[in-house]
Amino acid sequence: MTNPTELLRSRYGEIPFNPEIEWNDSLTSLLSHRSIRAYLSDPLPPGTLELLVAAAQSASTSSNLQTWSVVAVESQERKDELSKLAGNQAHIRQAPLFLVWLADLARLAYVADSRGISHDGLDYLEMFVMATVDAGLAAQNATIAAESLGLGTVYIGGIRNRPEEVAAILNLPSSVYAVFGLCVGYPDPEVNAAIKPRLPQSAVLHRETYKLAEQDEAIAHYNNIIKEFYTEQQMNVAGDWSEHSAGRIATIESLRGRDRLRQVLNNLGFKLL
Repeated sequence: MTNPTELLRSRYGEIPFNPEIEWNDSLTSLLSHRSIRAYLSDPLPPGTLELLVAAAQSASTSSNLQTWSVVAVESQERKDELSKLAGNQAHIRQAPLFLVWLADLARLAYVADSRGISHDGLDYLEMFVMATVDAGLAAQNATIAAESLGLGTVYIGGIRNRPEEVAAILNLPSSVYAVFGLCVGYPDPEVNAAIKPRLPQSAVLHRETYKLAEQDEAIAHYNNIIKEFYTEQQMNVAGDWSEHSAGRIATIESLRGRDRLRQVLNNLGFKLL
C-alpha cells in the first residue's frame, strides 16, 4: 500500500486530513507499520543484523552516553526459554531473530572504574530513565530499518514479566535490564496483519497546553472505530478500546507480575535514588 490517502485511512479508520506535501518512501514505511505475529522460518541474509544495529546506533542518544545495548538471540533453545518467560508467545519461537533491548548502565560504570572515577550519578532515577529512552529510540530505528527491508517486527513487552530470569538467561551484569524484546523475520503471507487504527490526533495532539477533558469526543469516536476493526479482523477482543485499556490497569494482577518492577530493578543493580 503506497497511496497516502489509503495509508492515513488505515491508520485512523478514516481520512483525518489531506497533507499538502510531497510524499516519500520514508512516510510510506512509517505509516505502513503493523505488528507481525506469524513468521516464516527463512533465515535473514548475512549482514542483516549488523545493518539493523547500525540503524539503531544512528538514533539520538542523550549526551552521547549510549546507555543501551542489545542481545541478538538466534538459538532456538534460548528463544524457547524467553518465549515461556514472556507469556509463551509463539512468534518469539518462530522468528529467526529475537532482539532483547537493554537499558545498560554497566558499561559506563566499567569505563569510570577503569579511569579511577566514581560513578555515584548512575544510582539516580534520571540515569535509568535515560537508558530506557535510549533503548527505545535505538530499537525504533532498527524496526524502521527492518521494515524497509521487507521484514516484519513485533515488540514484546512481556519480556518484563520475569526480568530476573531473563537476566540470568542472557547473562546480564548488574545495572543492565531488559526493557523489551523485538521479533524480526519474514512475515508469513498466509496470515494477514492489518494496520491497526490509532487514536484520533485530537486525543494526542495538544496545541500550546494540555487539555484532558476535551479528549472525550475523540476517545468515544475511536472506540467505535476500533470495535469495527476488531470485528473485521475477527479478533477476540472484548469491548472497545476504553474497556480493554481500563482492564489492563484495573488491578495489580493486571500488571502480570510487573507490579514488583522497582524491587526487581533494585535486585538488578539499579538503586533509583
